[in-house]
Amino acid sequence: MLATRLFPPAVEARLGSGFDAILNPDDQVHDGPTLVRLAEGCDGLMCAAGDPLNAATIEALPASVKIIATFSVGYEHVDVSAAARRGIVVTNTPDVLTDATADIALLCMLGAARRAQEAEALLRQRQWTGWAPTQFMGTHLGGKRLGIFGMGRIGQATADRARAFGMEIHYSNRSRLPAAQEKGATFHADAEAMLPLCHFLSINAPMTPQTRKWLDARRIGLLPDGAIVVNTARGGVVDDEALIAALKSGKLAAAGLDVFDGEPRIHEGYYGAPNTFLLPHLGSGTIETRNAMGFKALDNLEALLLRSERPPNAVGA
Repeated sequence: MLATRLFPPAVEARLGSGFDAILNPDDQVHDGPTLVRLAEGCDGLMCAAGDPLNAATIEALPASVKIIATFSVGYEHVDVSAAARRGIVVTNTPDVLTDATADIALLCMLGAARRAQEAEALLRQRQWTGWAPTQFMGTHLGGKRLGIFGMGRIGQATADRARAFGMEIHYSNRSRLPAAQEKGATFHADAEAMLPLCHFLSINAPMTPQTRKWLDARRIGLLPDGAIVVNTARGGVVDDEALIAALKSGKLAAAGLDVFDGEPRIHEGYYGAPNTFLLPHLGSGTIETRNAMGFKALDNLEALLLRSERPPNAVGA
């Protein structure tokens, strides 16, 4: 078994007890050819977001590899079609990071709305000279309309938290939720019809060819002046150039971002935009959640390799 990254201690302990595991104690990020070389003789890979498991890498994997279990919900870094052609099962880790990611969505919302990063920078630079009546005036969440693009588990959990702040929930999704799950939220079959209503927009949709750079200049133009954008899904759902231009022009008041297109590389424009609250992909970053992700990945590996069963979280091509 090849573990492509350094995983939490409890996860690696269970991995080592069930498999002859090749670990990565220095947490080196390997390129495709290196992954292929390290996988020689392995019957499975436990990988993570960012690993270059594209078609070229998967086609070159040793014939012994039967499963790729990713330590993530999203699996756009794995070419599932290429894996299917090789007869390799791909699995992910759904459900376990819903609450942690929704917490970060609210953190990004509050951080952007209340100008937290600007204020903290002033303190850390020892430039604060005291309270002032007009200093760092932000935006109140209560009474504002929150539009959620993608109302899956994380979107629904984000809505639950936002209701506690007195926000009015609107959402757009591939299909309307049952009334019990809507909890009074307003459904918009056309996401673009929702945008003019959004004081805040939370992006919770998965990364697909259809959502690639979905939030572009035209759609940003549909948002009210002074709106705030939050993204805790995937960076590629946002057109960076368009978002940065809107932040600099004042069209948008602020943005709270936990994910970035091409991360860990970040568009240089964000560094020069003080009205951004930026986090380094912390969505699932709690001990409890990362352990749960690892254990779910191991459930998938053990099902196929130890019991010859269909993994519980196999994804389709």
